[in-house]
Amino acid sequence: MSSSIRVRFAPSPTGPLHLGGVRTALYNYLFAKKHGGTFILRIEDTDQTRFVEGAEDYIREALDWCGIAPDEGVKAGGDFGPYKQSERSDLYQEEIQRLLESGAAYKAFDAPEDMAAKRSEAEAKGEVWQYDATTRMGMRNSLSLSEEEVSQLEADGHPYTVRFKMPDTAREVLVQDEIRGEIRISTHVLDDKVLMKTDGLPTYHLANVVDDHHMRISHVIRGEEWLPSAPLHVLLYEAFGWDAPKFAHLPLILKPTGNGKLSKRDGDKGGFPIFPLEWNDAATGNTSMGYREQGYLPEAFLNMLLLLGWSGGDDEELYTLEEAIAAFDLQRVVKAGARFNPDKTLWFNEQYLRQGDTSRWINPLKTAAEGKMDSWSDGQCQAVLDMFLERVQFLHEIPATDYMFGAPEAYDEKLVRKKWKPETAGYLNDLAEVLRGIEAFDSATVEREFKAFLEERELGFGAVLLPFRLVLTGTGGGPSMFDFAAFLGKAETLVRLEKGVAALS
Repeated sequence: MSSSIRVRFAPSPTGPLHLGGVRTALYNYLFAKKHGGTFILRIEDTDQTRFVEGAEDYIREALDWCGIAPDEGVKAGGDFGPYKQSERSDLYQEEIQRLLESGAAYKAFDAPEDMAAKRSEAEAKGEVWQYDATTRMGMRNSLSLSEEEVSQLEADGHPYTVRFKMPDTAREVLVQDEIRGEIRISTHVLDDKVLMKTDGLPTYHLANVVDDHHMRISHVIRGEEWLPSAPLHVLLYEAFGWDAPKFAHLPLILKPTGNGKLSKRDGDKGGFPIFPLEWNDAATGNTSMGYREQGYLPEAFLNMLLLLGWSGGDDEELYTLEEAIAAFDLQRVVKAGARFNPDKTLWFNEQYLRQGDTSRWINPLKTAAEGKMDSWSDGQCQAVLDMFLERVQFLHEIPATDYMFGAPEAYDEKLVRKKWKPETAGYLNDLAEVLRGIEAFDSATVEREFKAFLEERELGFGAVLLPFRLVLTGTGGGPSMFDFAAFLGKAETLVRLEKGVAALS
């Protein structure tokens, strides 16, 4: 028997998917997989005024890159579709009619300017006006108007919205949250929210409740920003006579410093991505950075998101997706906002680069090299990986190291001024003779002979090692020089050494 656990990720195609949205998708995915359930992707596109071309494709591609593709939904299909809200209009019309007939909702014919005037009037008195149980009878709606007036307005084609009717007498609404416990709200502070807009399309409140019921969603796991809407949603389930799903509201992701929610502006200011994939904004022509294009591994990105609001209860920080599924528990999601640290994602990327069988990076390394390694053997690529993985944060940094593909044409001028002494050329020429005599030109032998050379001449490492690196690479940093010399081989090492000495002397 299949699990009754069914969760959904329901983004709106209004732009690129923020990393907070990916975290919501991840937590839904982990919860579903932990319980043998179903992870659903539903597109909430009823607000056509904010629809952005390409955003839906971006959402699906981002989930695919992360490795958390839905079991059911848009493209994946399933028995509870369609999975786009814009294709479910008949269902919404049917359900809104039920609410109207039961008296749980009513039609409101008020002009926007009339409501704006009411708000301005209240503001002038230092008050706040809202459309609710205390004000609705003074407005133009099917509760305050006669049946004849309502019929005439409809016959004339007068636009109207459909609003939820909050109880006339205040009562307490209980929201049982899996993360936050019991939340009690009085209907006295709640307004009569619009459920159907004048264009006949539902608002989020109606559509998500109707869809969650008809798609048999068992748990609604969503961001904290939807917590204020939860009491209305509970009341809607009551009005329909349906059992409500369980709710879990995830903490906000906070900016690295200061107060407030992490935003695109923080990423632009700090020089780090907040989107999983690069996003090209057709309206502005601007491009926003993506974790994928910056060279981050999806495993590192997901691991970072996992710990932004959840803890396994110990000091463990590295989780494969399978380990995260096994460990995930909603009870271990924190209530407080989670502080985003861009440097932590870099650390995760380094860990995943170096873990396990590094031969899995051979083909990605060749791809990152853009043709420069196409003729290289797997052994050569593996040797490069062994030299560099402990020293880089991203795989693409390795083929960006020019000295791997040819002798340096220039040498770090600052280092030359600092480290190249009148006697340096003589030391390196003597070293060349030692290297020329090595038969098994491997890293261990080169290191042993190099140290013996220094000891015999009573020289310190600094007098020879950095100049040796300089003539072979042109720089002052990089992998072990003994490993690199062995990688180059005796002939190329001697060619570079002699060329460098000649250039710098």
